[in-house]
Amino acid sequence: MPGENLSRDEARERAALLSVDGYDVSLDVRSAVGEGEGGPRTFRSVTTIRFRCSEPGASSFADLIAPGVTAVTLNGKDLDPGEVFDGTRIALEGLAAENELVVDAQCAYSRTGEGLHRFVDPEDGEVYLYTQYEPADSRRVFANFEQPDLKAPFRFEVRAPEEWTVWSNGAGELTDGVWRFAETKPISTYITCVVAGPYHYVTDSYSRTFPDGTTLDIPLGAMCRKGLAPYFDADDVFLVTKQGLDFFHEHFDYPYPFGKYDQAFVPEYNLGAMENPGLVTFREEYIFRGKVTQASYEARANVILHEMAHMWFGDLVTMVWWDDLWLKESFADFMGTFANVGATRFQNAWTTFANRRKAWAYRADQLPSTHPITADIRDLQDAKLNFDGITYAKGASVLKQLVAYVGQDAFLEGARRYFKRNAYGNTRLGDLLSVLAETSGRDMSAWARKWLQTAGVNSLTPQVLLTADGRIAELAVVQEAAVIAPADHPELRPHRVAIGLYGRTAEGALERYARVEADVDGPRTVIAELAGAEAPELVLVNDDDLTYCKIRFDDTSLATLRDHLGALTDPLARALCWSALWNLTRDALLPARDFVGLVLRFAGRESDIGVLQMLQAWAESALVHYVAPAWRETAERLLSEGALRELRQAEPGSEHQLAWARFFASTASAGSDFQLLQELLAGTATFDGLDVDQELRWAFLEPLAAHGAADESALAAELARDDTASGKRHQVRCLAARPSAAVKAQAWAQVVESEALSNALVEATIAGFAQASQRDLLAPYAEKYFEVIARVWEDRSIQIGMDVVRGLYPSYQDSPRTLEATDAWLAAHAEAPPALRRLVLEARDDLARALRGQECDAAAITG
Repeated sequence: MPGENLSRDEARERAALLSVDGYDVSLDVRSAVGEGEGGPRTFRSVTTIRFRCSEPGASSFADLIAPGVTAVTLNGKDLDPGEVFDGTRIALEGLAAENELVVDAQCAYSRTGEGLHRFVDPEDGEVYLYTQYEPADSRRVFANFEQPDLKAPFRFEVRAPEEWTVWSNGAGELTDGVWRFAETKPISTYITCVVAGPYHYVTDSYSRTFPDGTTLDIPLGAMCRKGLAPYFDADDVFLVTKQGLDFFHEHFDYPYPFGKYDQAFVPEYNLGAMENPGLVTFREEYIFRGKVTQASYEARANVILHEMAHMWFGDLVTMVWWDDLWLKESFADFMGTFANVGATRFQNAWTTFANRRKAWAYRADQLPSTHPITADIRDLQDAKLNFDGITYAKGASVLKQLVAYVGQDAFLEGARRYFKRNAYGNTRLGDLLSVLAETSGRDMSAWARKWLQTAGVNSLTPQVLLTADGRIAELAVVQEAAVIAPADHPELRPHRVAIGLYGRTAEGALERYARVEADVDGPRTVIAELAGAEAPELVLVNDDDLTYCKIRFDDTSLATLRDHLGALTDPLARALCWSALWNLTRDALLPARDFVGLVLRFAGRESDIGVLQMLQAWAESALVHYVAPAWRETAERLLSEGALRELRQAEPGSEHQLAWARFFASTASAGSDFQLLQELLAGTATFDGLDVDQELRWAFLEPLAAHGAADESALAAELARDDTASGKRHQVRCLAARPSAAVKAQAWAQVVESEALSNALVEATIAGFAQASQRDLLAPYAEKYFEVIARVWEDRSIQIGMDVVRGLYPSYQDSPRTLEATDAWLAAHAEAPPALRRLVLEARDDLARALRGQECDAAAITG
């Protein structure tokens, strides 16, 4: 809609003109239950905003996206809604020095996870509501000034069905049929929150006494749908919560400022979680209906701690505009892992970070859409797309490098001063750099210029010269800049790194025998401290993962890894080597068949379950995208055979057994594979210790459906067995996965031509539709994709638009012809919204990278 995409310039102008004193928001959601009367289901929203204007007589606007407005009153004067409201904005003319705006609107419930989302549980018919706003969807629920630097206190009241409970950011109580909530501290619009419905709710409490004798008591709560209550391990959620609160209080020296701490696990959630102060929302998939590995519990703990870190980085102190989104997301991403290691049972979380989070960053930072950590965000569509691997994982990686650069004590002292100086305010990059310069004594401007204000990932390669008697004559580190078309990213950065030398022991283990920390800067840095050391079999130039870079190997090191990767005893070093090998594969420097071979040979020895599951995902990606098409069938067979071999050898009941069972299902390709999966489902075949629970049953059914070995009746029978919201999502995915032209046509129509499906079912349908084993069946949709995406982007919400543009790109039509079609679309749509063009450019780059990888792999055959 015109006016929906707020620009940075408009936000600056409004912030210079207005300051907000407070909001009173009254919602009536009793319409959420019962039968609708046709058309969009709506709820009443009445908002009172008290605000000042620095230039009396000036004009501005308030934000609201709603089907209708009943009344608008400004300073006691009734305005004509038809004249002042255009569907996205309310025009405000002739403002006074002090103003009161009252807006009575009919707002729409959401089915896309944006605004006030309404979910009907198919299991029991219960209705659940929750809000999700970032970056700018609170205007779908109440009238406001939707930008992060116009903070204000909020008071909410909600009328809801009698049997419901309602929660918001502040503590609430039910009085005369109305839920009234305590006024919040000054916060931004996008982190206000309402959750309402018959949720299963568990309580606990946290208490801490500070050195000055004061005590902080925080009521804790955790909730989920009633249907998930039997699986809800609230005790573990509370354990991690308390450990995190202790950790952050100890390190931040600023008491948690928002009263209570509720955590809601909600259905059909688009994100991992959201840091609403006092009421954090999470996707309910973090409640595990079946057996999962410790990697899943670690990931959940990391998200809990990430959102908790936001209470300080983001909620207490907030960026002025989305350019500095990293001021909250990079810090929360770093702090999530920092606290996981420092406070919980997940002591190896930095290994997961090195292997999983940084892989996300490396991919994003090599796309043509790469951007500095401090990005140029022109408008809200830009902001939506910048919740990416650079803002989160690269930013967190750079903060880890910053800790190595200035020291942990100086870094944390800088954070403490930052909170105290800017509490309840808004900041920019310079505000943080100034306190870090104070605490570290270092000039932060040069560091920030190279690390925060440039894009691209550097590669570091060791060069080793040996003496005649087999010792190091010289060891140097060569740094290369990123090469990312079409822009130039020539920046070489200063890196504080640890360099490890590894050799094999008499027992055959590959272990580190020397380590040096050094500053690497410029194109070539000689590490003088390592001269004279015994010749290494492996040089690891970013040992302990202190910096953000792509690790490369010299010839000797690469040969060592080919033969002895499984002998590397240190889990973090092993994870770093695996990550480096995957980057070599993606960069078409290592044939994909070689990476697959390394996984087949050494993954079975991997002790870290998170690393193992990442290796399995990478191996599957290598199979689908990077191996030469002529070798694809062989690779698929080798991986399925290898997975089955490891499944049979795995310790009964172990999480490794579960991981190999899932991987076997995802790589199944032969008739015997499908027969075994069917027998496991029927119980006529078993593996000692492997519990084929409901979630694992669906994991087995999807490949069966995709290869025509499970029909609609089998999937209906499984849904009858698991007639839940989770079961419905699984069934929808499996139905769309079936190898039939009619099935694909129906799935395409449901996603592209209709708005009947909710966001979660759109996601499930796309996942089922796009099957790598069905390249020929999907071929007709390549042309259709380019015909519809502009219309989809214009007509649908940005979340659904992103899902369609990303999920339906014809990446499995991996030929130069698809690249040409993509380029033709980009040329013909030069004026398309930049956010849409960015998504298409990113998909094109992934495909071009895949084709280069296939060429590299094909050359390995002929070579």
